[in-house]
Amino acid sequence: QVQLVESGGGLVQAGGSLRLSCAASGTIFSTFRTYTMGWYRQAPGKQRELATTITFDGTTTYADSVKGRFTISRDNAKNTVYLEMSSLKPEDTAVYYCNAQRNTMHYWGKGTLVTVSS
Repeated sequence: QVQLVESGGGLVQAGGSLRLSCAASGTIFSTFRTYTMGWYRQAPGKQRELATTITFDGTTTYADSVKGRFTISRDNAKNTVYLEMSSLKPEDTAVYYCNAQRNTMHYWGKGTLVTVSS
């Protein structure tokens, strides 16, 4: 079994910053570094969307909506992926989900809520 546990969500004013963490455990523990890790988000009434990913070698991708404001990183020694969010906007309000993907396997965390007030 694989467990992904997100933390760091909360309420922040527009223009503020937050740092999310996602800790992986279980059977992924010894192979975490081989997974592509990602952060997805789902705003109220909307479909889940991909925000950013980071591959095993550190290559990153960002959705246009977060580019320049969000930074994904990983610490393979700690089996943890991070999401640094700055210049937050009310439209960033969503539940943020951590994802681990390798080949056809996808694992999800339960999400952490980020609320950005105007």
